[in-house]
Amino acid sequence: MRQLLMSAFVVAALSGCTWVKMAPGAAAVKVVAAGQDMSACEKRGEVSVSVRDRLGPYERNDIKVRDELETLARNEAPGLSADTVQPKAEPDDGEQRFLAFRCRGAVPAAGAQARPAATDGAAETYPIED
Repeated sequence: MRQLLMSAFVVAALSGCTWVKMAPGAAAVKVVAAGQDMSACEKRGEVSVSVRDRLGPYERNDIKVRDELETLARNEAPGLSADTVQPKAEPDDGEQRFLAFRCRGAVPAAGAQARPAATDGAAETYPIED
């Protein structure tokens, strides 16, 4: 019984860890939504990444798995001279494919809006999107 509890504790502790670290140059790589129009960009290739989505019978947190897959795709992008990645499909069993693009600033960040300039040191206000 004690060994079972210790094993469960180790699995639970390790499942909270993020194993994937951002590589140099990957922080500058943007991630855009799956449906976003990328026609203004040059397609540089496709990246397939994978992480463990299970530790034995325990399934890892879906958000952490997705975050690690995205980080891995961003790590691969500079090797393709890409500055933007876009998910090609949803993750499946810890694997996901991304398209890599070189946009050179042509793609605005998701949800970005033109910001009006503040005048006379006044506060800036922006509409809240639901």
